[in-house]
Amino acid sequence: MRKLKDYEISFAGLKQGTHQFDYQIDKHFLELFSFDEVNDIHQTVTVELNKKSTLMELHFRNKGTVNVICDVSAEPFDLEVTGELFLVVNFGEEYNDDEDELLILPHGEHQMNVAQYIYELIVLSIPAKRVHPDVLNGTMHSEVLDRLEALTPKETVYSPAETIDPRWDNLKNLITDK
Repeated sequence: MRKLKDYEISFAGLKQGTHQFDYQIDKHFLELFSFDEVNDIHQTVTVELNKKSTLMELHFRNKGTVNVICDVSAEPFDLEVTGELFLVVNFGEEYNDDEDELLILPHGEHQMNVAQYIYELIVLSIPAKRVHPDVLNGTMHSEVLDRLEALTPKETVYSPAETIDPRWDNLKNLITDK
């Protein structure tokens, strides 16, 4: 995938210390991973690489908006999204990414591709339930919400005049008899 080449970090020539890499993520990036659950995306991802003598630490941060469909009203809206991911890169005999926060690269590697980690960071920072802010504060009016309101079960109000089965009254005594 030629498009993912932009997300390769060549760490061989970097001095020890902290280095920062910034990426602007849009809909085309998510299309590379066949992710189509968002309408649009505008994210800034910052990768802070701390190179040490025997390992590297990568701290990923994302901030921006994703345009998603509201799960309640089916209206599109921009959702503010932020997230963080921490990754330790160590060197060993062979490539191993079985651990969530540890990546082992073979000795002699001089670069790594961070596209998969950026993708996972963004996808995992999008909430599973997406509700439009106007639905939460009650200012949105739509046909879908009106229909949901009409189908909502109405509460029944208990009146003390109704007779209660006396067996239940005996159970109440169990709580107060000590």
